[in-house]
Amino acid sequence: MKGKNEQRAGLLSGFAAYGIWGVVPLFWPLLKPAGAVEILAHRMVWSLAVVGVGLLVLRRWAWIGALLRQPRKLGLLTVAAATITVNWGLYIWSVNNGHVVEASLGYFINPLVTIAMGVLLLGERLRPVQWVAVGTGAAAVLVLAIGYGRPPWISLALAFSFATYGLIKKKVDMGGLESLTAETAVLFVPALGYLLWLGAAGESSFAAEGVGHAALLAATGLVTAIPLILFGAAAIRVPLSTLGLLQYLAPVFQFGLGILYFHEEMPPERWAGFGLVWVALALLTWDALRTSRRTRARAEAARAEAARQAEVADTAVTLRTAAAEQPR
Repeated sequence: MKGKNEQRAGLLSGFAAYGIWGVVPLFWPLLKPAGAVEILAHRMVWSLAVVGVGLLVLRRWAWIGALLRQPRKLGLLTVAAATITVNWGLYIWSVNNGHVVEASLGYFINPLVTIAMGVLLLGERLRPVQWVAVGTGAAAVLVLAIGYGRPPWISLALAFSFATYGLIKKKVDMGGLESLTAETAVLFVPALGYLLWLGAAGESSFAAEGVGHAALLAATGLVTAIPLILFGAAAIRVPLSTLGLLQYLAPVFQFGLGILYFHEEMPPERWAGFGLVWVALALLTWDALRTSRRTRARAEAARAEAARQAEVADTAVTLRTAAAEQPR
């Protein structure tokens, strides 16, 4: 019963995390007239405040000293912070400038980019279905480039920056809360400096637009931290294959908002490009589920064989013992 409750809690946390990421395009326009860079700076500053409170409540400080003694890990976290800054800033700008659909495409193709980077940078080998999926994704980008009259730079930049961020996070191997704290700590000083400069130049919207606007800018910390905390709760409770399926919720919601709420245009060639991306993702999902089932089946067969061999060994020991105890 406890295992089922844990898995249910993990699924709910995963749905909540990706659901928040999916509807967050509704939040960024509320922060106007603040520009994307000002919003991004507030997001960095207030995120550190939120995760700092979280660490204070949980009393998880021991990792800081260990991290400071590892310059390589600090360097990787600095690169991760710079990469996610590009991703966050571009995403906020995209939403507030009428490119929600193109931004959603970036997160649709992110798994394909991650796989391609694994091959090119880590020397990973792909299964045939994965090759077909990556090729279909490349064809989708070509179709969309023709449809847009240019390559979908926003989508590609979002996908590559987030895939790079994921690759670095894999190498760093830190918990979500700790990693976010370190990254926002790296970003805090330049972000705060930028906000102070805006205020001194009289161009800050934080105080000029009233208390409600200031509260919304402060809430960027919660909007950043809460889904990451929920994601962390899901990651330790549900299988990775399930988490991989849940990740498509966010771009699906974003795409729906772009079409239905923001009324962005979707000419036939864009539908064709998105269709190819969805075919590629369907192939990846099918291949991942098939591989997961095979892996589980092999593991169960290995456990059954080990149990059988143990039973045979026990039987042999019992027979030898019985034979030794018989009178001669």
